Amino acid sequence: MRYEDQGLDESHTDDERWVSAGPGDGALPRTEAVKDERVRRWDIATPSATQIGRAQSADEELPERLRRLHDEQHPAMQGHSERMHRLDKIRITHAICSRLDLTRWERDRVLGIMAELDLTAFGSQRAIPTVALVVVSHVVDRERQHQLGLDDSERLAALSADSMERLYELFDPITDDDTYQDFLDEQDLTTTNINRLKRVLKTQLEEQELEGAVLGRSPFRDPNLPAVEGGTADEREEAADS
Repeated sequence: MRYEDQGLDESHTDDERWVSAGPGDGALPRTEAVKDERVRRWDIATPSATQIGRAQSADEELPERLRRLHDEQHPAMQGHSERMHRLDKIRITHAICSRLDLTRWERDRVLGIMAELDLTAFGSQRAIPTVALVVVSHVVDRERQHQLGLDDSERLAALSADSMERLYELFDPITDDDTYQDFLDEQDLTTTNINRLKRVLKTQLEEQELEGAVLGRSPFRDPNLPAVEGGTADEREEAADS
């Protein structure tokens, strides 16, 4: 085979460079392809390049303290995965709530439950967005029913049929929200799925005692009262009097 056939002919210009089109050949001559592969594989190394978290050479092993750090067995890393999972639940749930027409109280109630809820009980439906949508439906509907007094059986028993009808017309379930329905479609959730997962959620709320959980708030504070944190004593007194 001629020397030129190997792509080593130096007489060709860049525009006239010979390119082999044989089976298994690339767009570059063999020598240039080998050189390109070498540069890409090894790149440039300097004596000052960091070796943090890696062995000093291919023949050496990681120090035991680094191995324990990578395996989250180091005291500084204990519980790291659990903390990150909790933050992911809060972050994803907050993003969903921000797209829905929720009050701040309803949002904080949803976040408080999701932050501490164990998702393993939901089985194959334990994805954070899926469970978050179930919690939103449970919390928001319960809160809105409570505001209208629909959870007071004695009061409802004393109402006339017309009063009951007008009262239920005021109830706005979260499932009537188009954005919420879009979220359900994205997660391939149906009414049957939601109802089944709601039963699982209610059981978990009882077992984990999370029914009154609220993120960053006391569950015993009336959300309709003005906040008393911060400000001067005079400002707090004025807020209490107003």
